[in-house]
Amino acid sequence: MKIALVSDAWQPQVNGVVTTLVELVAGLEQRGHHVMLVEPSAFRTFACPGYRDIPLAWRPYRRVAQRLDDFAPDAVHIATEGPLGGAARRHCLRRGWSFTTAFHTRFPYLLERALGIPERWGYAWFRRFHAPSSGVMVPSAGMHEQLVAQRFANLRQWSHGVDLSLFRPMPGVDIGLPRPVFLYVGRVSYEKNLEAFLDLDLPGSKVVYGVGPLLERLRDAYPLVHWRGVVPRAELVRIYSAADVFVFPSLSETFGLPGARPARRGRPLARRRAACRLAHRRARGPGHDARRADRARPAVRLARRVRAVPVVPRARASRRRVTDGSLQRLRPRWT
Repeated sequence: MKIALVSDAWQPQVNGVVTTLVELVAGLEQRGHHVMLVEPSAFRTFACPGYRDIPLAWRPYRRVAQRLDDFAPDAVHIATEGPLGGAARRHCLRRGWSFTTAFHTRFPYLLERALGIPERWGYAWFRRFHAPSSGVMVPSAGMHEQLVAQRFANLRQWSHGVDLSLFRPMPGVDIGLPRPVFLYVGRVSYEKNLEAFLDLDLPGSKVVYGVGPLLERLRDAYPLVHWRGVVPRAELVRIYSAADVFVFPSLSETFGLPGARPARRGRPLARRRAACRLAHRRARGPGHDARRADRARPAVRLARRVRAVPVVPRARASRRRVTDGSLQRLRPRWT
């Protein structure tokens, strides 16, 4: 099958959407499908307002239309709602082609927080964007419920997952910092609510892996936090294994891929009770230990801004799988 995949987010960006789509393309190609990728590097771009490290295509319609016509795809998937996604949607409607879309990011929430645009206005615009889609891919049951409440149609649950061949426990790992180690991995940006974690008075060490538009400001404001930037994906296995508690304070996730990995590793996960109620919230994986989980319950109160958390004992290995399964689940059902 010839599949056109259109995305405003792609490498070298480092985020959950890009990770998901890279794995998706690899899986489709392994299954013998021919994927044509339409992404920003082939276009004249400008910096996304508020996220200057994210390039957006400038007036891409003509070139997007030409590439789609030349490729003559059997299926078109529009992964994002940016300029490229909008151009592909417009062309598909002009040609009378069916297409699918995906809801990866809670932009209405972000627009309200960043620009003061009422969330209901944002959902009205995104509802219109996705209305012609033959199937709107949604990454979690909770996000599906929320979009149903916002009157979105043609929703399809399309869960993500963890690379089980990579994210396996590594016992005895130490990164040379005082324990307990409280770890955050992800973008350092407005929607991640990082200050809720960084402001806490905690024993041990706070460690942040990731980059984003707030990195410089937060690094200056919180000099006692260990800021580690971006590392190769394989290195994350060692980092997750070394942590005592994974902290994920974001309120805007549709899935939250970084939080699924410590669930796979059995690490306590402290997170806010977000509306999307991620599918991996109660997941258990290798490294899970029921007694440790009981002892770790106070750590989860980090998500409610508790000011002190006891040292969490290390876990013993078990063989439970993370609820969301492996990245095989990324292969979309429309193929």
